[in-house]
Amino acid sequence: MIYQRSQYLNIMNFEQKITACNGLLFGIAVLFGLILTGCAGNQHPVDLSRAEVTTQKVELGAIVERNLNGYVRLPGVLKPFDEVNIYPKVSGFIKEMLVDRGSTVKKGQLLIRLEAPELLSAVEAANSKYVQSQETSLASKEKYDRLKDAAREPGAVSPIDLDNALSKMKADAAISMAEQSNLNSVRTMQSYLEVRAPFEGIITQRNVSNGALVGSSETKDQPLLILQNLQKLRLEVFIPESYVDKVDLNQEVSYVLNALPGKILQAKISRSSNALGSMHAEAIEVDVINHDKQFKPGMYGEVKIPLTSNATSLVVPDNAIVKSTEREFIATIKNGRTALINIKEGLSSHDSTEIFGNIHARDRIVLHANDELKEGEIVK
Repeated sequence: MIYQRSQYLNIMNFEQKITACNGLLFGIAVLFGLILTGCAGNQHPVDLSRAEVTTQKVELGAIVERNLNGYVRLPGVLKPFDEVNIYPKVSGFIKEMLVDRGSTVKKGQLLIRLEAPELLSAVEAANSKYVQSQETSLASKEKYDRLKDAAREPGAVSPIDLDNALSKMKADAAISMAEQSNLNSVRTMQSYLEVRAPFEGIITQRNVSNGALVGSSETKDQPLLILQNLQKLRLEVFIPESYVDKVDLNQEVSYVLNALPGKILQAKISRSSNALGSMHAEAIEVDVINHDKQFKPGMYGEVKIPLTSNATSLVVPDNAIVKSTEREFIATIKNGRTALINIKEGLSSHDSTEIFGNIHARDRIVLHANDELKEGEIVK
């Protein structure tokens, strides 16, 4: 009986604990519900579709159309007025080299003497054939002349014999002329063993020595000599496409060579290519007189080229141009929003720069722009 009573008390204690726990859980649930109810009463739904729009305050300007500075500075390089790579016209051995690098030569002066024994043999053979054909032609002519004289007597010579003699005389004369032409051709080839200067100038490079075996230019070997005319040089300048129609070809240009700093020289534009090359630029040349050999081919310099007075360009302040590692652009304003336009720079003058791109005069632009400015931003 004592055991049963103790077991009954344990069961009662356990049920009381369960009841207490249930009460605690119920209280927590009620409190949580009250909190949710309070929050729901104070909060409203958020419309996430409405993005916050920001407006930037910027300083605005405009693209201006005005006359250019009047000139443009471009790099130039001096080149020989005439230059030629000298090759032999026939193959042979160099018998005598009469000039060296730095030699001043006259037009027609002998530069190199070659030797080719096979050409001497060819000349002798052609000469023998010509002499033989000439003797045959003379004999045929004499025979025809005798028959012609004899034919004056009626019946002495038949007409067919006279015609045959005439034909033989003409054929032998033609053969003689052909052999003479062949002899002249071989002699001309023999004259090619002497290499002469095509114009007056200076030997700037020599690539062979006595005894060397050389061939014609068809073998693509190095030239024997390089001859340049340095009495007059060409100052070559490439005009960018954007300035081609603005260059005044009738005015003098001034230039300064890097090797002669501070010395300003002047000359007129001598010629232009009238076509754009692979670099989308037109080549112009200025003749530079060089009697005292002061200037050398290959010298670089800066050329100041005048532009036509009516040439205009689109100009913006320097602070409107944004330069990044990827591109160069300006920010224009269209319908109250920014539009980033890629541009290329031209002339610069004081605080303004000429630009090229999909732009127009009087377009509104953002001043003091930077690369943080985005496409389509609202500005005021």
